[in-house]
Amino acid sequence: MRTLISTAFISLDGVVEAPGGEPGYRNSGWTFKRVDFLPEAYEIKSREQGEAAALLLGRVSYEAFSPVWPDMAEFPEYRTMPKYVVSTTLAEDDLVTNWGETTILRSLDEVAALKETEGGPIIVHGSAALNRSLSDAGLIDRYHLLVFPLLLGAGKRLFGDTDKDAQKLRLVEHEVYANGIQKNVFDVVR
Repeated sequence: MRTLISTAFISLDGVVEAPGGEPGYRNSGWTFKRVDFLPEAYEIKSREQGEAAALLLGRVSYEAFSPVWPDMAEFPEYRTMPKYVVSTTLAEDDLVTNWGETTILRSLDEVAALKETEGGPIIVHGSAALNRSLSDAGLIDRYHLLVFPLLLGAGKRLFGDTDKDAQKLRLVEHEVYANGIQKNVFDVVR
């Protein structure tokens, strides 16, 4: 079974919206505007590229990343890595042609089936709504969270408000950086 990893820049109050910048969000770009940059705090991002075998995105994140990420020097491993987009509305004609193999999944059942295939870890970037659905369905195995010392109030959140049984997490890696960012890696306990 493949491991499904959710990775996120997250404020202390759970907001994941527009960490690098998006139009229309009041605190857009909060990761770089509000907290001093320390390269060591982002080490996990390059490690994720080396460890992941596939990239999973929701439609909105795919549409935001696909015009930009294929040409970015910061994401070389993601260029050739298989990509999966969870969407009920995206068509094959909507996929970019310069970012490697991309498969559209139409349901969480198809994500669950993907997890049952052979291969390495699958990593989820962005995709707030997809993350909430995956979490509620019990499909996420690990969280890579860079927690920023900010309270943003409104915004898209990583975790939903579904009334469900408590889900225990085990902290397997953590570090605190001089700029206040905390790296927390949690395995989901089943």
